[in-house]
Amino acid sequence: MAAEYIVGIDLGTTNSALAFCSASAPEEESRIEVRSIPQLVNPNEVAERTLLPSFLYIPGELDFSRESLALPWEAEPKLVIGELARKRGAESPNRLIASAKSWLSYAAVNRTAPILPWQAPDEVPKLSPVEASSQLLQYLRTVWDNRAAEEQSGHALAEQDLLLTVPASFDEEARELTRRAAEQAGYRQVTLLEEPQAAFYAWLESQGDSWRTKVKVGDLVLVCDVGGGTTDFSLILVSEEDGELTLKRVAVGDHLLLGGDNMDLTLARVLQQRLAASGHSVDTWQLHGLWHQCRTAKEKLFDSPEMQQHPITLLGKGTKLIGGTIRTELARQDLDQILIEGFFPKIASSELPARQRRVGFQELGLPYAADPAITKHLARFLSEQVCNSPEAGGIRRGSSGLACPTHILFNGGVMKAAVLRDRVVEVLNSWLRQEGFDALGAEQILEAPDLEHAVARGAAYYGRSRRGRGVRIRSGASRTYYIGIESAMPAVPGMEAPLKALCVVPFGMEEGTEAAIPNREFGLVVGEPAEFRFLSSSVRKQDEVGSLLEDWAGEIEELSPLEVTLQLDGQQGAVVPVRLETRVTELGTLEVWCVSRDGTQRWKLELNIREKPGR
Repeated sequence: MAAEYIVGIDLGTTNSALAFCSASAPEEESRIEVRSIPQLVNPNEVAERTLLPSFLYIPGELDFSRESLALPWEAEPKLVIGELARKRGAESPNRLIASAKSWLSYAAVNRTAPILPWQAPDEVPKLSPVEASSQLLQYLRTVWDNRAAEEQSGHALAEQDLLLTVPASFDEEARELTRRAAEQAGYRQVTLLEEPQAAFYAWLESQGDSWRTKVKVGDLVLVCDVGGGTTDFSLILVSEEDGELTLKRVAVGDHLLLGGDNMDLTLARVLQQRLAASGHSVDTWQLHGLWHQCRTAKEKLFDSPEMQQHPITLLGKGTKLIGGTIRTELARQDLDQILIEGFFPKIASSELPARQRRVGFQELGLPYAADPAITKHLARFLSEQVCNSPEAGGIRRGSSGLACPTHILFNGGVMKAAVLRDRVVEVLNSWLRQEGFDALGAEQILEAPDLEHAVARGAAYYGRSRRGRGVRIRSGASRTYYIGIESAMPAVPGMEAPLKALCVVPFGMEEGTEAAIPNREFGLVVGEPAEFRFLSSSVRKQDEVGSLLEDWAGEIEELSPLEVTLQLDGQQGAVVPVRLETRVTELGTLEVWCVSRDGTQRWKLELNIREKPGR
């Protein structure tokens, strides 16, 4: 059955959202809407919200009465999800799962094992990061399907065209685990999309055709995305093709676990020190409660400029919880001194992030960025484009070679605070003047229409643009990629068989497109470990898909090999004739599909072609 709707899903670290539009209506009639999400906001109280806080609370026997957690579609849910989970978790953090998305990207732990809440007591049931993410996605699916049942439309979420966003810097394993979480939640098929690109698509959607008057050929847009758990930077270049303006994403920053979570914990640590100085000891679990309360206080202070302080109440320890209640407050001055100066300091573009001194033994936990200064990470990102960006010829650069944006677009919940956006612009303008350019004016700060829902709305817009009803950001391959083919030659003592390079991705191949290797078959080793060798070139831009090279004279470099066992029932160490198909996904992953001669068997090899060579 054809999809009735295009649905954008923002599975956020702090908040999640749903946006949708018609899959068949003309572009001018296909309005993108945000779907409200009913959730428990207090015991016995269900309310509609446009955001679902990405928190899961595992209730104990004495936490709530059973009937107080009833939802319209479930009488006795085992988990509390959303606003009530966030509220209760601030009081009892050892039962709260937060930042599941950040854990999903952390390779140092088993992300499919039940480890969350992290370091919670043994009596607390635990979920894996994949399962926690799946529960959030399942909640969104249930909300959608329940509404569809009420409206008697029959349009289940799994039947729609689904776009699910992830950080631009997610590696392939994190993306695959995201897909797995979606599959476990009952989503039949999803397309993944980078969050900064989704934010830019939301801006395009808000502008209509007028976006072409806001930028011109040669403009370079910096997308600065600071969310609850991650910071992402991207550069989008405005170019021209056949007389039309086109957009191309030319750079993506590194994965940074740095965002609102870090800020909230910093505020909690400061309050912990103040309480200790006044004679109140705060243990680890109380600190977690303080952490979550600081998040709420920070948001309210930023949202209400007239408010000068916000009260903080911390439950005591032991049996005398009420009598031992500790009270303090978070002041606006704390935000100015701690968050603005600590996370967005005024620095020169040459001041790069400090590298943490490595201690031999470390406590396992989320690998937050060693340096909290977001402006320093931005300086490094822009400076790296000098030598590493394959599109460097099209990027505006200053006297020192720094990539110099002509426009900036903000995204992420942290950047809702005008004072933080102003500081980023202030720092960036100081760099631009130093590099010999004019500072950004108000018209070059692209107005983000709705920071809370931009990613979900942008994902829906992208789904619409894939159907030819909107503008698409091009993301062509920055290098030419090859896969190694072992030559069919007699064995020679002491020498490996010569390696030929088969072009599978030509330079500039756009993401979201695919190609077949014409009229050729190759032997695929199945049933035992085999090494698949990938190669790339930044200079050979003329090679086409299917070109088989025997001598490349130093123009091609080999990447890290991939060792994997491809299974085939009843076969061990066999060589199966296959033809090859390649696809570059929207997230910059090269997929090489090996298809058996009769078409009944397919095997997939994957390579992340966004990573910088040598990393």
